[in-house]
Amino acid sequence: MSSAIKNLLTGEFIIMTMGVSTPTTANETDLKLTIVNPQNLYDPTPNGYSTAVIVPNGARVAYISGQGGQDSTGGLSSDFAVQVEQAYANLRAAIEALGAKPDQVAKLTIYVVDHDMSKLEVLTSNIKAMFGKALPAQTLVPVPKLAIDPMLFEVEAVVILD
Repeated sequence: MSSAIKNLLTGEFIIMTMGVSTPTTANETDLKLTIVNPQNLYDPTPNGYSTAVIVPNGARVAYISGQGGQDSTGGLSSDFAVQVEQAYANLRAAIEALGAKPDQVAKLTIYVVDHDMSKLEVLTSNIKAMFGKALPAQTLVPVPKLAIDPMLFEVEAVVILD
């Protein structure tokens, strides 16, 4: 982590202060996300996410719209697990189209129709398959329905570009 970034943990909040430095040519380590999972909070990594992610100073940010489980023809399976797998394949394609990799994803927001605990294993296994140990911050939002009736899952992302 850059010496310009200092973390101060106060209660439940992470407060960051950033010093302004002279712009230089970025190297690979300058553009890495810093994952923060404070020891005094619940460890979220078994569930496939991180508590917080620090974006490097000077990085460009891209926002990927919600990706559902439609295949390239617009077909949509009625099976939740199939939709989740396809949605993450679609997200990976969008990330790659930006010239980025999954380890550059800082934040995910996922929407699950009629969410219940039985769906967590499908969600967690897909997250871990795509992101490995570079787990982004994540929010799961249970919803009654999505844009079209057969959709059961949607994922949007915030990606850091070099």
